[in-house]
Amino acid sequence: MVQIVVSSEGAGGLAQWVLVELQGEVEPRQSGGLAGSLLGDLHYTREGVPVLIVGHHILYGKVVQLEKPFAVLVKRGAGEPGPAEPHTHYTVTALIKTKLLFKTRPKPIITNVPKKA
Repeated sequence: MVQIVVSSEGAGGLAQWVLVELQGEVEPRQSGGLAGSLLGDLHYTREGVPVLIVGHHILYGKVVQLEKPFAVLVKRGAGEPGPAEPHTHYTVTALIKTKLLFKTRPKPIITNVPKKA
């Protein structure tokens, strides 16, 4: 039987994270990948509508409450396994209860285009 221990730092100490869901694929400019890189700027309108600016494109989304929240777990080092000691220990560091849903296609941002004389 596999035992997994899940604990939390304390009810008041959990961070609240937000999940971002995008339509399509996000491809990096370099072949390295997206981990640790900046995707874009996230803003909110006065009405609470999320706006994501990625490069020269703008996306409008909406805030959705998740039916089942997610827990963010961090795997801690396994101690010496034994009958009284579980093999792996996980700590809950954050909860995800909402997501920002961007399901429309991005629109190009066009600024002052000079007219030909």
